[in-house]
Amino acid sequence: MVNNKPKDLLDEIFTKALSIQSLYKDRNVLRSDYIPLKLPFREKQIVAMGEALAPLLHKSKCSNLFIYGKPGTGKTAVAKYVLQRLEEKALTPNLKIKFAYTNTRVAGTEYRVLFDMAQSIGLSVPFTGLALNEVFRRITSEIESSTLTVVLVMDEIDFLIKKYSDDLLYELTRVNEQLPKGYVAIIGISNDLNFKEFLNPRVLSSLSEEEIIFSPYTAEELRAILSDRAKIAFFDNIVTEASINLCAALAGSEHGDARRALDLLRVSGEVAERECATKVEERHVRIAVQKIEQDRIVEVLKSLPLHAKLLLWTITSSEGVHSTGEVYEYYSKLCQKINVDELTPRRVTMLISELDLLGLIVAKIISKGRYGRTKQINPLIQLQLVREVFSEDLIMNSIL
Repeated sequence: MVNNKPKDLLDEIFTKALSIQSLYKDRNVLRSDYIPLKLPFREKQIVAMGEALAPLLHKSKCSNLFIYGKPGTGKTAVAKYVLQRLEEKALTPNLKIKFAYTNTRVAGTEYRVLFDMAQSIGLSVPFTGLALNEVFRRITSEIESSTLTVVLVMDEIDFLIKKYSDDLLYELTRVNEQLPKGYVAIIGISNDLNFKEFLNPRVLSSLSEEEIIFSPYTAEELRAILSDRAKIAFFDNIVTEASINLCAALAGSEHGDARRALDLLRVSGEVAERECATKVEERHVRIAVQKIEQDRIVEVLKSLPLHAKLLLWTITSSEGVHSTGEVYEYYSKLCQKINVDELTPRRVTMLISELDLLGLIVAKIISKGRYGRTKQINPLIQLQLVREVFSEDLIMNSIL
């Protein structure tokens, strides 16, 4: 009798996974959100941040902080590390210090930023539905009634300012004037060294901030970081020295990005596991490079807001080099076609800069003499990939 039962593909995968010995002791150690007990090569920044926040332990006010550096230079890890230690230290004298964290790019809206802040101080507010002013009022009321000191970390703060405005940041810098009891300190984290150019002078005057700069890791520093993490993440003698060196060299050549180096090592291990290999070798790293790059671009494309998608489609779907004016003209036609209001030229210029920062396009400013300056824009990704990802978006699919 012929067995026509279809093969269960997932059962085969899971059975195979159960039958082999994992290469990992703890793969979470290689995740970007893992905070180790020690952060090598960031002692200077840890000390600077600790000294800036130390007055809070004496119930005194501290300066606001701005932290700058390229992606993967340890900004978020150091901020979380220092603030966790600060919270622990505050328990002994029974100080009410709370650490609130929000990534403004992930939050996406001003409301969600305040929602994250409320959650961090133990205040329950609806996920949506209230006016911003009402959420802000409830937060300040909770801080005052509980006499809280709140350190608010706003990661990728430049995204919020560029997408909306600096109004919320201004309100946060002035909130202490409304608090007879309690206090709010702000730590802004940005990949953009020119971020403050987007701020209104009234915001700059009320910030009273200190700045901490994070320089990129060298390839040798990345190698040391990876070696330390590999000892915790993998069983003994699993990762070859050559594979660690290659991960460090590849990440070091891309602005010293430790996050990329850790992702490379983690995915390399996963590739080796799927092959039932006993060691993580250089060839696994090279396969991981291709996989990470493809996955990263797809995820970035999916998460783009509608107008960024329209601009990217404008840039990738037509051949040749484009000026800002040409892009805006074609983008406006697309907006009319799908019946949405186009953004202002200034906002479109900002979105083009964001696409450039994401590595999806390259936008160089060129001088046209007495005719002023413009951006020369080129796509960095293939049209076919953009088409495949955007076809899953109902609005974009209507114009592809």
